[in-house]
Amino acid sequence: MRTFVSAVAVLIGLLMAAVAVPAMWVDQNIVQEEGFVALTAPLGKDPAFQQRLAAAAVDGLAASAGIPEAFTELARPVLDSAARSLTGLPGYPEAWAETLRRSHRLTFADPSTLPPEVDGTSSLTLDVAPLAGLVAKQVTAATTLPLEAPGQVLIHIGQSDQRQMIERVTVYAPMGYAVAVGSAIAFILAFVAARRRWTVLVGMGVGTLVLAGVWKLASDAAGAAVAGTSSGNDVAELFKNEFVAACSASFGQWIVAAAVAGAALVATGVAVRVAGGRKRGRIEHR
Repeated sequence: MRTFVSAVAVLIGLLMAAVAVPAMWVDQNIVQEEGFVALTAPLGKDPAFQQRLAAAAVDGLAASAGIPEAFTELARPVLDSAARSLTGLPGYPEAWAETLRRSHRLTFADPSTLPPEVDGTSSLTLDVAPLAGLVAKQVTAATTLPLEAPGQVLIHIGQSDQRQMIERVTVYAPMGYAVAVGSAIAFILAFVAARRRWTVLVGMGVGTLVLAGVWKLASDAAGAAVAGTSSGNDVAELFKNEFVAACSASFGQWIVAAAVAGAALVATGVAVRVAGGRKRGRIEHR
């Protein structure tokens, strides 16, 4: 009976861990603003994405700044030059980080609280206004043409089903911590109830290795599904592809850690079994 209880507890613990680990990763790296900024900050260093992003910021600035027609030809070369040098400007890292924070707030806000110009029910939203503001300062300094930075420069990414998925993730991802606690309790119960505790260690280790493989397959499938959707413009496509790659790499580190932990549990269980066998052998020899 104790063996049965222990085995069931291990299975329950593994099933709960299968849900808890991805949920905690999503909460820490996507739902929470600081985690999202840390995850996506390196995207601003990609040359191709930088070029597209700078062009989008300049286009948004040109469309909203109200440049007089007489100065359009004068301002355009300066705007293009500012776009090319955007990532080298002193305030670029801060402007990119603020872009990510604004975009996160727009993406994870309650759609009913969003301003009218944001289509909160149909897409995710990237707001590059801080970058446009950086360009405006550069152009004003170079031409003395007063340009007012726009309040928002929005790039819509994704489709309505992705917005609905984000809303569900926001609700359910934080529950992963409670599930993780339940998983830990199940493993403790399995360890306490077991007649041969080394078998619990081996079972937990093998199960963790299996989960690592399942998480890898699920991560690849989710990444391929997101990458296969159309975002409607080049900037959105680049951001989406780079974001998927960043997510895969980040969660991949968690998968590797889980695999190492699983292997360590198996090795520990085998070591305990061998040590126990030698001890019994010495007792019988006496």
